[in-house]
Amino acid sequence: MKKIIICLYCIPLFLAACLSPDQKDKAAEDKYESGKMSLEEVEKKSPDKFLSVEGNDKKNLLGQTVVKGKVYNNAKMVTYQDVDIKLFFYSKTGTLLQEDQEVIYETIEPGKSMQFKSKYFAPKGTESIVLKVMSAKF
Repeated sequence: MKKIIICLYCIPLFLAACLSPDQKDKAAEDKYESGKMSLEEVEKKSPDKFLSVEGNDKKNLLGQTVVKGKVYNNAKMVTYQDVDIKLFFYSKTGTLLQEDQEVIYETIEPGKSMQFKSKYFAPKGTESIVLKVMSAKF
């Protein structure tokens, strides 16, 4: 019985040792490609996890709120485009006054960023604006 168990453990080791270097390289390449595909699929599935946005706001002479921001693509493989950003306007006490949506119609390559500028008539009493990436196309 022990001999059978030992043989069952030795056969896979023997077969693995018999692989030619070309077969080993191909197996390693296939493993790399499957890992790369899964990373790409993850990045495509949830762009909001790989895109980030930051910005600031100020009033202009017409009373509009000018929002200047920057969208960062932290993905390793996927180029995103048409980034959908939601803006939340908050009062001094933290009450949500209004929500608005902005789409940035540009492409952002992996590891790159893109600046944008928008103008809004913010509701009265707006103290701060929060930006959040909602979605994007690839």
